[in-house]
Amino acid sequence: MSKRVDKFTKRRLHSSNITVVISISLVLFLIGILGMIIINANSYIDYLREQMVIEVFFKNSSDPKTEVQDEKNQLQYLDSVRAYSYVKSVKYIAKTQATQIAKKELGVDTEALFESDIYPASVTVSLKSQYIDSAHIETVKRLLQKNTIVDEVKSDSALLSKMNRSIDKVIIGTSVLTVIILIIAISLINNSIRLKIFSKRFIIKTMQLVGARRFFIMKPFLIQAVWLGTLGAVIALILLFCVDYALIHYDILPPVVDYTYYILLSVFIILLGIIITTASTHLATWRYLGLRLDDLYYS
Repeated sequence: MSKRVDKFTKRRLHSSNITVVISISLVLFLIGILGMIIINANSYIDYLREQMVIEVFFKNSSDPKTEVQDEKNQLQYLDSVRAYSYVKSVKYIAKTQATQIAKKELGVDTEALFESDIYPASVTVSLKSQYIDSAHIETVKRLLQKNTIVDEVKSDSALLSKMNRSIDKVIIGTSVLTVIILIIAISLINNSIRLKIFSKRFIIKTMQLVGARRFFIMKPFLIQAVWLGTLGAVIALILLFCVDYALIHYDILPPVVDYTYYILLSVFIILLGIIITTASTHLATWRYLGLRLDDLYYS
């Protein structure tokens, strides 16, 4: 009879642990999905910012004798701009290319309406995302304008303002959603742990009544909580990377170049799983240690 009771008790314990692990892994998986959205949103925001370019137009000389020297000076200027730390990429557009681009944009094929290479050579400068703001752009424009071969430097200030407003809305919305999801996650994991500890409240009180110290009673529960939190986090990460692989495989997301954010997300999920389960276990166990024996039937 006692063996049957032991087997039944072990089954209940295993079932309780499995339920807790599943709850933890699903909640952490949800947080991981949100983390992936934030990581890719940041990458997309950086991509959008880097589409904001500064156009540098060179002085347009009509003297064919100086054309070779002018182009040489422009290429030297290009190399000097490329060396700046805030520059991501630089593209040179020669006079002939500028004319061809103008024809294409205006929908003109005939040479009759165009003089030969009436448009000046230019350079489009793309800045790194952290430098895409009004103050930095104005500073960069002043630096680019200093060279004597430069005629004019332009950027779309209205587009920048509109883009920054949209980005701010995305960041605020994502931050609010993150806080809500974290609160829900903590509540769900805490409830799962409390139910698990609730089933052992009489064991906890019995150990206390026979003279066991509080830390001695709590220690096995805390160790188990660490293991359950770690296991739930690992399962969540496996599911998360399977989803990420599928999204990349079907070209929904671009291939990951820098894994730094993904590594940080993995560490965060593991730590979050351990911290929430350990804290919930500590609070739930401490609560039952502080109750009177009669109160255990009504808690």
